[in-house]
Amino acid sequence: MHPFFITHVNYSGYVVSEGFTRFKAFERTVVVKGLAEREVSADIAIWPVTFTVAADDLSFLVATLQDQNDVVVAFLRQKGIAQQEISVSAPSIIDRQATGYGNANSYRYRYAGSSTVNVYTENIEKVRLARGELSDLGAKGVAISGENYQARSEYLYTQLNEVKPAMIEEATSNARAVAEKFAEDSGSRLGKIKRASQGQFSIMDRDSNTPYMKKVRVVSTLEYYLVD
Repeated sequence: MHPFFITHVNYSGYVVSEGFTRFKAFERTVVVKGLAEREVSADIAIWPVTFTVAADDLSFLVATLQDQNDVVVAFLRQKGIAQQEISVSAPSIIDRQATGYGNANSYRYRYAGSSTVNVYTENIEKVRLARGELSDLGAKGVAISGENYQARSEYLYTQLNEVKPAMIEEATSNARAVAEKFAEDSGSRLGKIKRASQGQFSIMDRDSNTPYMKKVRVVSTLEYYLVD
């Protein structure tokens, strides 16, 4: 997208009748939008590592979940994740014979349990590297679950206030540049700002393959007077 563009030009005036018709000079304005974009790196990673266990014996299932929590935590520590960046959620256990729906006999094991070890860290690179080596946990008997809407990795950018001033200045400068070009082409000069508004900042993934890279975007809208 071009970093700036014209939305419309306004012409307005009024007529006063005092025995004859007089015209006030037209009030002419031009409305322009200026775009500013930045590509930035996420600075917070939230990574839930969820795994499942099935068994007929409830005590065995609970003990296995606890043992595998320890295995996952040890794996993360080995990959450079600090202990204070790791937390373990309470396990979720289902008794398939007591759910009241479905055919419990279709399952090999009566109980199914899951546990989640959560990572919250500023070290994006260590999370990326550890995620690429999750097969190590499978080799140790930990059945890692796929991500879903309840447990999915997130990469956040929290330093918006640091780039806001420069981006607003850039968007405003881009808008003024196109307004000046329009004024020149129309045989006018650019006057004062009549009104200005700043759009909302948006932060989105640069693309689906690199969610740890973000694109920050803002559009400023300005209306200028045009003078002869």
